Amino acid sequence: MRPIDLSIPLGIGTPAWPTYEPLQMKYFKRLAPNGANGQILTHSNHVGTHLDGEIHFYTPGKDIAGLSLDYLMHDGVIVDLSDAAGDYDVYTSKMIEDRVEVKDGDILIIHTGYHHFGWDQSTADEIRYMVKHPGPDREFAEWCRRKNLRWLGVDCGSADHPMNTAIRGWMPRQLKEADAHFRSKYGQPLDEFFSDDKYQLMHIELFNHSIIHAECLGGDIDLLLNRRAVIGAFPWRLVDGESCICRILAFVSDEEHDALMTKKAKAKLTRFGDVAGADNAWLHDEARTKG
Repeated sequence: MRPIDLSIPLGIGTPAWPTYEPLQMKYFKRLAPNGANGQILTHSNHVGTHLDGEIHFYTPGKDIAGLSLDYLMHDGVIVDLSDAAGDYDVYTSKMIEDRVEVKDGDILIIHTGYHHFGWDQSTADEIRYMVKHPGPDREFAEWCRRKNLRWLGVDCGSADHPMNTAIRGWMPRQLKEADAHFRSKYGQPLDEFFSDDKYQLMHIELFNHSIIHAECLGGDIDLLLNRRAVIGAFPWRLVDGESCICRILAFVSDEEHDALMTKKAKAKLTRFGDVAGADNAWLHDEARTKG
C-alpha cells in the first residue's frame, strides 16, 4: 500500500477558519550563533487540513488523544460532487449514492471542488472557499447516522453549509446573495431553510454520535475521485485537544499508485507539487465516466 496526500500545504498564508487564529511562525534560534535553527509556532486548531474533535462541540466527548487508530484509519470512499453543487448549493445523500457506494462504517471524503479556490491554487479565492461553498441539510446528517459513518472529510472550509454557521452574520453581501439563491432554487428564504434549530447541524447533531469530520482537504484529491481507498487521518496525540491540524492520506495498492502517478505526470501542478484541480478537468471527466 502506498499513500496519496489529501492535505493542503500549511504556512503563514494558509487561511484559518474565519475569526480563528492563523498560523504565525518565527525563528527564536539560528545556526549562527546558536548552532541550530529553531522556530516557534502559534496557531488555532482550525487552520489548514484539520480534524474537528468531539469536544469541539460536545462537552462529554472524546478529545483528540482519545480517538483510536482503528477509528482514524479505515476503508472509505472519495466522492466527487463538483458537477452537482455550486455556490451556496445544498448537497444531498442521493447525490452521494448516485456516484459511489457508501458502505456501513465507511470514512467518506466529499470533493465539492472548492479546494480549487484554496490558497495554494492558481484559482485561489478565499471568500468563495470559505463563504460560498455548498453544504448539507439535516437529511444528510441523518443519512450519515444511518450509514454509521466513522468520520467525514470535505475539501472546503466547513462540513456545514457556510450560511448555516456564524459566517452568515459576518458577511452581509454574501448573505444577500445566498438568500436570493435559496429563494430562487429552493423556494424558501435562507433563514427559513436553515432555521435556528438546524444551526451547525453537522457539528452539533453528529459529534455526540462519534461522527466527526475533517475540513480543508486537498492535495492530490483530484486523482481519487469516485474511488475507494483506505483513508487515514493523523492528528497529534493531543490530550484535551478539541481539534487538531493533521495529515490525511489515502492508501492504494502499489499498482494503482503507479497508475495514478502516471496520470499526475501528465497533469498541471500547483507550486507545491499537487495536482492543480481546476486546471485538470480531464481527471473529473474520467472519474464521472467511471462513476
